[in-house]
Amino acid sequence: MSILASSDLLTIAGRTFHSRLLTGTGKYRSIADLQASIVASECQIVTVAVRRVQTKAPGHEGLAEAIDWQKIWMLPNTAGCQTAEDAVRVARLGREMAKMLGQEDNNFIKLEVIPDAKYLLPDPIGTLEAATQLVKEGFAVLPYINADPLLAKRLEEVGCATVMPLGSPIGSGQGIQNTANIQIIIENAGVPVVVDAGIGTPSEAAQAMEMGADAVLINTAIAQAQNAPAMAEAMGLATRAGRMAYLAGRIPLRSIANASSPLTGIIASKTV
Repeated sequence: MSILASSDLLTIAGRTFHSRLLTGTGKYRSIADLQASIVASECQIVTVAVRRVQTKAPGHEGLAEAIDWQKIWMLPNTAGCQTAEDAVRVARLGREMAKMLGQEDNNFIKLEVIPDAKYLLPDPIGTLEAATQLVKEGFAVLPYINADPLLAKRLEEVGCATVMPLGSPIGSGQGIQNTANIQIIIENAGVPVVVDAGIGTPSEAAQAMEMGADAVLINTAIAQAQNAPAMAEAMGLATRAGRMAYLAGRIPLRSIANASSPLTGIIASKTV
């Protein structure tokens, strides 16, 4: 581990992690691909859709048993919930699921309230309502939101542990289409900012981290890659590289060239 990264930990709700890459469990071609990708990515947080695990939805059978929850921190999520009430109910089930798998002190929940079936855009009002209730119930809430700086600040004020603005629509692979707003969220946040959704390539993961995001959450770009474990490793490396670049500090942009070699000692041309 590099000198810059060795003491640079991600802290969410008092819990620390070395990795700043969060991954998911959906859309993998096989459980074996999922397992190999988690190892290759070196991630420490994996999000799990509570409803899909409980109902044994296709691709999720045996998922809870396939991951070593002694090494991986579970982030239950409320995927599939269309209302605040539904999300609160599923969040409670998620906390119980984490306990059943040995994580007695896990109160994390990735909050998703998505009534829009076509674009899968989160409901800002429902998200704020659900987050307010879940914080009161002792959850560490990680809300998935549009890149809305005002909503991000409101969610922080009600006690959310992070804010998770989307880069672009879920699974679209369009990369970060909301750069200006995400930058505003990062500049004003007092909690970790996790760029979630839309990242398609390692360079986009690095871009998010270079902007100053505290972490990225990537699922589809890994799970649907031709070689999922290789892409997982690439995303892990890109996340670390982007974070290191942010900590190192980039050079300022200039409108003109600036020679990298010094001008002193140059042999002047001689006119004959």
